[in-house]
Amino acid sequence: MNDAQLLRYSRHILLNELGDTGQERLLQSHALVLGAGGLGSAAAMYLAASGVGRMTLIDHDTVDLTNLQRQIAHNTERIGQLKVASARTAMLALNPGVDVRAVSERADAALLKQLLADADVALDCTDNFQTRQALNAGCVALGVPLVSGAIIRLDGQLTTYDVRDQASPCYACVFPPEDVPEEVSCSTMGVLAPLVGVIGSLQAAEALKLLTGLGQSLVGRLQMLDGRDLSWTEMRLQRQSECPVCSTRPST
Repeated sequence: MNDAQLLRYSRHILLNELGDTGQERLLQSHALVLGAGGLGSAAAMYLAASGVGRMTLIDHDTVDLTNLQRQIAHNTERIGQLKVASARTAMLALNPGVDVRAVSERADAALLKQLLADADVALDCTDNFQTRQALNAGCVALGVPLVSGAIIRLDGQLTTYDVRDQASPCYACVFPPEDVPEEVSCSTMGVLAPLVGVIGSLQAAEALKLLTGLGQSLVGRLQMLDGRDLSWTEMRLQRQSECPVCSTRPST
């Protein structure tokens, strides 16, 4: 690290659990963020601020006035721009030392597998069930840990799926691909703005832990936030032996 980086990341370096070795790992890491909306805005901004050296940001949508209540990577002047371009602008304004690849395409299995090929961690910041399944399948196939977040109205969820851990379930273990839920969105159900930032920020924190080996990950634990009283509930998750996505992994 040069002198400017030592100053920029000094509060990380002061952490005994992270230090200069951990910060160097972040600078050499590649994080893929799928979704540049509410969750993706918070997650991507904190990953950029933290010095994750390379990031791939994927989203096919454009910035709309209704996004600005919660999607803090965008602003009024950038309404109509591609979300990935808008978010990239914000990330580089915060930290010009990171490399941000903006991919304005609808994510499908082929694209995700290509972009995940050299990723060290992936963050699911989408609100689409089929896209979540495609990202999960790619992560399972390539052995990439996946940090999954979701929020609607006043309820949030957060967990990590990490196929490097033989006991870890994957997303399809918990949400089977054939059980397609009724799609709900903020446009019809609403969402409390700061809670989106809470979950997105925690996704970034979990990704940083995975990249540096800091602490214990959320593998096997689904954290559920009730924004009405700001209480957390934890549910234990199990790997399913007949999961159509990850069942070919050998058992421990």
